[in-house]
Amino acid sequence: MTQPNAVWSLSGFGDEIDPDPAVQAAVLLALGASHIEVRSAWDVNVSELEKEAVERLKGIFDEKGLKVSAVASPIGKVDVSLPVEHEVSRLRQIISVAKGLDAKYVRIFSFYRAEGQGQEEIRDDVMERMRALAAEAEASGIVLLHENEKGIYGDTPERVLDIMETVASPALRAAWDNANFVQVGVKPYTEGYAMLRPYLEYLQVKDALADTGEVVPAGQGDGELDATIAALQADGFTGFASLEPHLDNAHELGGYSGPVAFGIAARAFAALAARNGVELV
Repeated sequence: MTQPNAVWSLSGFGDEIDPDPAVQAAVLLALGASHIEVRSAWDVNVSELEKEAVERLKGIFDEKGLKVSAVASPIGKVDVSLPVEHEVSRLRQIISVAKGLDAKYVRIFSFYRAEGQGQEEIRDDVMERMRALAAEAEASGIVLLHENEKGIYGDTPERVLDIMETVASPALRAAWDNANFVQVGVKPYTEGYAMLRPYLEYLQVKDALADTGEVVPAGQGDGELDATIAALQADGFTGFASLEPHLDNAHELGGYSGPVAFGIAARAFAALAARNGVELV
């Protein structure tokens, strides 16, 4: 029996297109997206956006008819030796941005360790900080999305699962990034999907080559995106798929693609989605 078509909300990292949110919105809408993921605007990171800038940003998106899927924060992309309150206070600022943009989700990370330290040495400190962040989010009605990023504690499926099970908060879920798993030597679908599916609430779309770690359009690397999309469709996933192509040189605010490469990435993902019975809106 053929599975019915799934409908996923298409989003994307606006600042991978252009620093200007009006340009970001126009390109995403042209590519069929209904949402945008906000990491920076006018070359200012979300952690530093003032209230007036957030209001201006919301006005642009409202005018274009674009909603915000998530605020892509840098929380947890710091050394774990910093005090717990360091990231909790930054999260409060970012939660105010998320509220101003009517966004439910805030993307976070799970901390770097010092050179020479092993992952197990920082585990307890990571969990203390992740619990504090989740408690802050839960009190605010926000859901944190932990992204599996190379170099942080939660870079492999096993350690992401450790975080999810240990923190055990409804305000902490997983943002799944196939390319980042590839870059730490993981076969994403084969080695991580079944383990993390109960926590998987948000798909960040990019692919990578296992040999070099180079990021490539969806389906052109070793990220097992085809199998991942098929499994999510079969499981009844109806969440966000957010384009994060990283197809050009990274800049200080994160990955970058530019409008042309971003379009290439969007069309590659759309083809994979269509092949697996997923409608992107």
